[in-house]
Amino acid sequence: MCTCREFPIGNGKCLQFIYGSKQFKTKGGLAAGTATTNVYRNPLFKKTMKAMQTPCCSPDEVIFGSDFHQSLYCHLLCGLIFREEVQVISSTFAHGIVHAFRTFELVWEELCADIREGVLSSRISFPSIRSAVSRLLKPNPELADVIYSKCQGLSNWYGLIPELFPNTRYIYGIMTGSMEPYLKKLRHYAGELPLLSADYGSSEGWIGANVNPKLPPELVTYAVLPDIGYFEFMPLKHDYLEEAKPVGLTEVKVGEEYEVVVTSFAGLYRYRLGDVVKVKGFYNSTPELQFICRRNLLLSINIDKNTEKDLQLSVEAAGKILAGEKLEVVDFTSSVDTSNDLAHYVIYWEINGETSHDEVLQECCNCLDKSFNDAGYMSSRKVNTIGALELRILKKGTFHKILDHYVQMGAAVSQFKTPRCVPHSNSRVLEILCNNVVKSYFSTAY
Repeated sequence: MCTCREFPIGNGKCLQFIYGSKQFKTKGGLAAGTATTNVYRNPLFKKTMKAMQTPCCSPDEVIFGSDFHQSLYCHLLCGLIFREEVQVISSTFAHGIVHAFRTFELVWEELCADIREGVLSSRISFPSIRSAVSRLLKPNPELADVIYSKCQGLSNWYGLIPELFPNTRYIYGIMTGSMEPYLKKLRHYAGELPLLSADYGSSEGWIGANVNPKLPPELVTYAVLPDIGYFEFMPLKHDYLEEAKPVGLTEVKVGEEYEVVVTSFAGLYRYRLGDVVKVKGFYNSTPELQFICRRNLLLSINIDKNTEKDLQLSVEAAGKILAGEKLEVVDFTSSVDTSNDLAHYVIYWEINGETSHDEVLQECCNCLDKSFNDAGYMSSRKVNTIGALELRILKKGTFHKILDHYVQMGAAVSQFKTPRCVPHSNSRVLEILCNNVVKSYFSTAY
């Protein structure tokens, strides 16, 4: 409702990069699947989408296609066919939009050829997808020329989205938490278009609404929906001699951090989500929350405790050095190497250019090490109980291989999040990372 009020739109279409994974039957005969897949397959959702002012550009066959890469290509193609009608561009997560337009950079000429000739690329092999999209595709040399000219005229793809879709009002998706690292690239593609962070929800249930959609994603807060479940909040600052007790909606304090605890109509009782939030104020009488991070530790060897947010800030600091060489971090993750007596952090980067900048990358490695401000980490590094941080540079496309691995394992693309810390138990992802390392640097910061 707030989005419609702040950004009113007329009749048009929405370019949605959404994907439905397979459902399966439980032993009791119930249909089960990921949260997004259950929503997309629900007849009420389809009915609502068709009744909306901005129905999806893509037919159902694309959304529920068995091959993610073919579906993504067709999402882009359908969006271009209806480019003048597109008013909203969205995905469940910001990563999905960034990934889509990174893919566009690689296939735009092929998309133009499809539109020019009115014949779908041979890369689309699934009959149901091919048939559905071919019904929309007609020879249109004029449209192909416009798109080709737009792409050739762009400098480093800045403002790609408004150039391709001139009537777009905003870009919508989850942009907080682990999605924040993608905001810089998303803004690059978006130009001056507003980025609207979606409401705060989880697979366990909905939690809050973004009642100030004009705020940038980094500052967005969520007003708790008090009638959608029973919410409690576990204080994170307490006397460790006695167990923390959850407090209710009206008992939280502005400026304090809590873990969200939910009791839902679906049957969850005092379920701890693992999300850390900060109370920024109140909207009428319900608290407004800012998402901080997941509570579970990300990197820890000794007495050090670094979260996903700590890693993100460290990568952002080192990324500024890389930007001086007109390079950027495409994606990143981390692990702990315990193969030697002196365990150390390993940060994996995929960057968008050549890896010949050894001095710059060594400086980035030192910056990563020094940017972890956790007292336990810094003291352990100084007394050499934690080894020098290692930065490993990966081949282009490594994170695509990781995405493909999770999809093959049954994960839903719409809900995919790059793992920010890869445990030793996840041997296959570690194998992908290690097999694609092209260079390695050790910190000399301490």
